[in-house]
Amino acid sequence: MKTKNLLLTLIVSATLAACSAAGTRPAAPAMVSDGVLTGSNGMTLYTFDKDVAGSGKSVCNGPCATNWPPLMAMEGAAASGDYSLITRDDGKVQWAFKGKPLYFWVKDQKAGDRTGDGFNNVWRVAKP
Repeated sequence: MKTKNLLLTLIVSATLAACSAAGTRPAAPAMVSDGVLTGSNGMTLYTFDKDVAGSGKSVCNGPCATNWPPLMAMEGAAASGDYSLITRDDGKVQWAFKGKPLYFWVKDQKAGDRTGDGFNNVWRVAKP
């Protein structure tokens, strides 16, 4: 009887897992908060005017990327909807929204900060 119950439990668990996996979609790499895109940590995301939308490239590398950390994609991430992936100069993969790479600003200290908006007249909050 114990073996039968264990087998039944395993079958039910496997079936439920398969059903839930079939109905899931990958989570978007960003959220909308108060009219702007934010990372999963709630921090504001930005775009860089010098990046060409749809080019598949980021021109913010080296020291620039130290101040403007890219929104990096996890291994196995897949583009979906308005979100695409670009390969950076260092070979790492970054998220883009409507073809524009997404970045954080190192001087934003807490969720909701937007201190990078308009910085050097080339950085903008990312809007949906």
